[in-house]
Amino acid sequence: MGTNTKRKSNSGTNTKYIVELIALLAVIIIVGITVAFGIGPTKTGSAENIRLGLDLAGGVSITYEVVEKDFTQTDIDDTIYKLKLRVQNYSTESDVYQEGSNRINVEIPGVTDANTILEELGKPGSLAFLDKDFNVVMTGSDVEEAQAVSSTNSTTGFREYLVQLTLTESGKAAFAEATTKAAENKDVIYIVYDGTIISYPTVQSPITEGTCVIEGMGSWDAADRLAATIRIGSLPLELKELRSNVVGPKLGQEAISTSLIAGFIGFLIVIVFMILVYRISGVASGLALTLYVGLVLGLLNAFDLTLTLPGIAGIVLSIGMAVDANVIIFARIREEIGAGKTVRSAINEGFKKAMSAILDGNITTIIAAFVLMIKGSGTVKGFAQTLMLGIAVSMFTALVVTKFSLNILYHLGFQDEKFYGKQKEKKAINFVKNKYIFFGISIAAIIIGFVFLGINKTNTNNILNYSIEFAGGTSTNVTFNEDYTLAEFNEKITPTIMEVTNDTTPQIQKVEGSNAFIIKTKELDTATRENLNNALEEKFGVDKSFITAETISPSISSEMKTDAIIAVVIATVLMLIYIWIRFSDINFATSAVLALLHDVLVVLAFYAISKTAVGNTFIACMLTIVGYSINATIVIFDRIRENMRTKKTKDTLEDIVNMSVTQTLTRSIYTSFTTFVMVVVLYLLGVSAIREFALPLLVGIICGAYSSVCITGSLWLVFSNLKKKRADKKES
Repeated sequence: MGTNTKRKSNSGTNTKYIVELIALLAVIIIVGITVAFGIGPTKTGSAENIRLGLDLAGGVSITYEVVEKDFTQTDIDDTIYKLKLRVQNYSTESDVYQEGSNRINVEIPGVTDANTILEELGKPGSLAFLDKDFNVVMTGSDVEEAQAVSSTNSTTGFREYLVQLTLTESGKAAFAEATTKAAENKDVIYIVYDGTIISYPTVQSPITEGTCVIEGMGSWDAADRLAATIRIGSLPLELKELRSNVVGPKLGQEAISTSLIAGFIGFLIVIVFMILVYRISGVASGLALTLYVGLVLGLLNAFDLTLTLPGIAGIVLSIGMAVDANVIIFARIREEIGAGKTVRSAINEGFKKAMSAILDGNITTIIAAFVLMIKGSGTVKGFAQTLMLGIAVSMFTALVVTKFSLNILYHLGFQDEKFYGKQKEKKAINFVKNKYIFFGISIAAIIIGFVFLGINKTNTNNILNYSIEFAGGTSTNVTFNEDYTLAEFNEKITPTIMEVTNDTTPQIQKVEGSNAFIIKTKELDTATRENLNNALEEKFGVDKSFITAETISPSISSEMKTDAIIAVVIATVLMLIYIWIRFSDINFATSAVLALLHDVLVVLAFYAISKTAVGNTFIACMLTIVGYSINATIVIFDRIRENMRTKKTKDTLEDIVNMSVTQTLTRSIYTSFTTFVMVVVLYLLGVSAIREFALPLLVGIICGAYSSVCITGSLWLVFSNLKKKRADKKES
């Protein structure tokens, strides 16, 4: 009777876990189908609905011309800056840059209807705030920000729609004076756009703090339209539309298809590797990582984020961190089994002991991503958004889905330790013995990099090989006799352009619905422009009257570069503070930041030596390396912290560092290998622009693996010994 009861109990337990496994597989399949095909006629949730950037999908290109005759370059720069802030409402990946002396180009990705954008963006014109006697109180340039907001009226309980204004310092003073006078009789202030009164709010009280709201909007759309009109009218210059086109992607469909194939192949290699190395644990990670990919693609669509090449970098980094979390957990499980724990106990302890390293590594990266998202702009903001999304999902899949999957597989019969592996305690490798050799190698690599920066500056007047996004260039508009696809153009015509212009990375965009192409190259002098025109005429029969060329400014403005630098500095300081607090030792934080700086400088040296183009992906590449570096460092430091708590009397600091680096060596190798594989496949199968993006990443991965094993622990040791010597000196 007892035996039958036990069998029924086991049978019931098995049924429970079989149902859980089926449910998990069903969720993965449903997510996969949704991402592949979408839901309903609009294909909601489909990966094909993910908004792509100008590099992957193209969009709308609008050229404005300055109406005024008398203006300065500062006026143009200010107008470009304000337009950049405005078009980010459509996408963080929008571009705004100067063309010629009096034109501004606006490029917005993921849009196929230029008229819609023109209607929504509006015609930038003059805006003024007038008092009841129609004296000008202030102009649109005195408005720093205008946005629609909503709130619930505390008295009526109804939803109200408002326009909130933030004024500049000069606007604040002028508006304070005018509203103080108007408030006496509850007079109105007229808001006039291009000679038409668009709003006339009544002044209820003096407005002296530089912020105010316009009430009485009937709907959110009405508030949003008024806010947009005020923003448009706050441009320093009045602009008129010269032309608008729908343009194709800069990289072409081939870039998307090869990236997808490369990602799929790389992902399969990673899954197979994890299963071969970690056996049943690898199967659990395969399930979690598969769900991870589906969720990330689905959420990119749900949050309407724009995916670009830099965004792919953020996803690659988050995949690497998702794999890394699993590797840390599985290594811990093997250690616990090697220490004599049962498999069940080892699984629980493995997740428990891995938690601190995973949380600290991910939180430091999230801190950086959050600061970049708030303070950065353009591609930096887009990179940060995809990175934050990827990290959040990777933590969920690693800590929840992997554990859930492993628990199911264990209860379905995979309870023998042979299914998980056993890690015996290894003899510590004496890494710190050669610390000064490692330091010397790193310093030499960095010095060589600075030497090449100087050589480049002497030879080309630029320390790096800046592409159009950083240095500006020439935009040539050509109408051909044939209707080439972008792939055909790149195969037949691009080699000629590269030869004549001596530019290895020209950007080519097709104007949709025509035979015209926009060719962006480094800045060409008059002779080179003529040579290009002649080559296009002689080889491809182009009528030279259908060729126009203009000098264009960098799309990555000085403000964007400044924003990125400020964001990185703030993020680094916050990461330093977080590590200092979490590890209760400034030496950990200082060592982590120095290791991070080391990796960035070595990759910068690679850019200088190889003359790899520094373009739109450069900032994202460097930020990816920062995230990768800090995560690798945290894993080492987490083990040092743990070993410091349990150290024996005879253990020296050198012993602890060597033991910690040895214990995490497998993790360092495996994580670096899996991330390296994914980027290698991307490099091998990708188009030239993707290879230029992937190659520095590969260098960064190798450098990060080297620094985490050979540099970080030794740096902490040196700082700790110096601290100990100072303490001993004080005592004596």
